[in-house]
Amino acid sequence: MNPNDLSLLMGLVLAHLVGDFLLQPRHWVEDRILRLHRSRHLLYHVLVHAGLTVLVLVVAAWLLPISRGPLAALAGAAAVAVSHWLIDLGKATLPAGRLRWFLLDQLLHLLVLFALWLAWLGSLAPLEALGAWLLTPTVLGVATAYLIVTRPFSFAIAMIMKRWSSQLEDTGTLAQAGARIGMLERLLVLSLVLLDQLTAVGFLLAAKSVLRYGDLREFKDRKLTEYVLLGTLVSVASTLVLGLTLRLLLES
Repeated sequence: MNPNDLSLLMGLVLAHLVGDFLLQPRHWVEDRILRLHRSRHLLYHVLVHAGLTVLVLVVAAWLLPISRGPLAALAGAAAVAVSHWLIDLGKATLPAGRLRWFLLDQLLHLLVLFALWLAWLGSLAPLEALGAWLLTPTVLGVATAYLIVTRPFSFAIAMIMKRWSSQLEDTGTLAQAGARIGMLERLLVLSLVLLDQLTAVGFLLAAKSVLRYGDLREFKDRKLTEYVLLGTLVSVASTLVLGLTLRLLLES
């Protein structure tokens, strides 16, 4: 893929992030939720995105070897503005503060920018290259490993620890917090192993030990201490084995 083509895509994404998170005051969002399509602040927000998109496309036409004129830049900005208005209006009708709707909103915006990028280039070659890259053994192997260390490993570790978890009294922790912490821990460990940063895994374990030391000392419960230690070691050791195995397979 041409680096200049990728620069254009990154520029469009950067403009979107600036418009959505740096140049959108909180009261604009509140007014949009309250007044929906009658909100003038929604219009202001859309115009900000249109202006940023025009700026990126004009700069791209000027600096990059892409033969597109001002009318194409205006058409691209209009497409972004209309789609942004529709997506944000739809989001305003949904329950506020839900992560799923926030992620869906951002995904739809990014898909529009990706479509605009392909239209500006006038070629589906980047999409074909992306598809070929996603089907490589390296990408499929890494994706599989990351999937394994989330829910599958959580179920496996829970079954391993079941014989000891029944011996613990209610410790007053958040529901499912341990499972979520374990997932994030394994994701970090797997990332560090794949990046050949095994030393950093030790720092991660040390940091977790420091954070948990005060809680375990306060409870003065030897069973709980042993349970947490055993669970951590099972989680980290299994992820290390998976990551190192994947590295050996990919390097062979």
